[in-house]
Amino acid sequence: MRGAQSGSSAPTRVVGGLQQPLPPLVDPPTQRLRLGRHAAAPAVRARPRLYAIDGIRLVAALMVAVHHYAGTNRVNQPGNAIWGRPVSDIMPTVFHFATYGWIGVEIFFVISGFVICMSCWGRTPRQFFVSRVIRLYPAYWCAIVLTTGVLVALPGVWERQPLREVLLNFTMLQAGSGVANVDGVYWTLWSELRFYLLFLVVVATGLTYRKVVVFCCVWGAVAMLAPVAGFPLLELVANPQGAWYFIAGLTLYLMHRFGQDLLLWGILGMAWLMGQLELGHRIDEVEHVSGWRGSVVIFTVFLLVMVAIALGATDRIRWKWLVTAGALTYPLYLTHYVAGTTLINRFRDTMDARLLVALVIAGFLALSWLVHRFVERPVAGVLKRGLDTSFARLRNAGQGR
Repeated sequence: MRGAQSGSSAPTRVVGGLQQPLPPLVDPPTQRLRLGRHAAAPAVRARPRLYAIDGIRLVAALMVAVHHYAGTNRVNQPGNAIWGRPVSDIMPTVFHFATYGWIGVEIFFVISGFVICMSCWGRTPRQFFVSRVIRLYPAYWCAIVLTTGVLVALPGVWERQPLREVLLNFTMLQAGSGVANVDGVYWTLWSELRFYLLFLVVVATGLTYRKVVVFCCVWGAVAMLAPVAGFPLLELVANPQGAWYFIAGLTLYLMHRFGQDLLLWGILGMAWLMGQLELGHRIDEVEHVSGWRGSVVIFTVFLLVMVAIALGATDRIRWKWLVTAGALTYPLYLTHYVAGTTLINRFRDTMDARLLVALVIAGFLALSWLVHRFVERPVAGVLKRGLDTSFARLRNAGQGR
């Protein structure tokens, strides 16, 4: 039997009339050796809300907006439909920095991997599905209506699509049907949707440290092989252009939740190596105006900041306004491009170009707050109640009720 404890003395037992100390009740290193393959997962670290990520999301959205207004190859062509002459002639300094703003999209992908893993932990597939629908669709539907309205009211800058294609855009699946996006920025949503569908498989089995690590490794391997496999469907599913950014985000969340280790650093290092290669491909094939070295430096600094956030270096940042800043990000991204460049075209001769860009961005920030407050929040509530009722009916029907 166990003897009484006094102060900090070790527990004892009586053997042959003599008291002998018991072995320690908990010995993590020894226990893990004994458990072998059944060893416990890394201990979970409780962390506060990551306000810093909300701020980074808004910075990334502003980078993309400035890039579209003053840093793309399109706006730097003579006689372009937006400015009428090269932006590098109108505001050369702004153009020099704005040419790198497209990296905000890659930043979004990394943050998406982090946030999706965080928000899905402990959730069912139904909860995951509902959370994605109410998060993505309300602002997206509103953006389609707003952008189409601008194109109708102010024609001549962008070509307006047939009504049947505009209507198909409401599904968010138009890329899979070969139909053009109402606004070019929607291409990222197709990449996000494919990530959600893949990750849903892991969510359905119950998220664990081991499962997410295996998912990252398997997805990364398939993404590397898909371009040379000659199998279009495999490449479509694997999404090699975006896979490693999402994988980086997933890995960073595992660091945040369980702590760092060599395996996670190895996956993150591989994501950086593959990411810098994809940055170069995008510059060569799409952007043309920015340099690879500068892009890699920006991407590297961002990843290091995310590592600092994941490991708790920014836990003391708790500015409430950052929550609002994060809420503006998605509506701003969805609405700024086609409508914003159309407005720039109409007002380009009325004021200084830099002031015009600043005013247009400020206007879309205000619009984003209105969309969040009066569209996203109420419509998301209606959708959630409706979907919860629908899934409850399905569950009851499956039980024969």
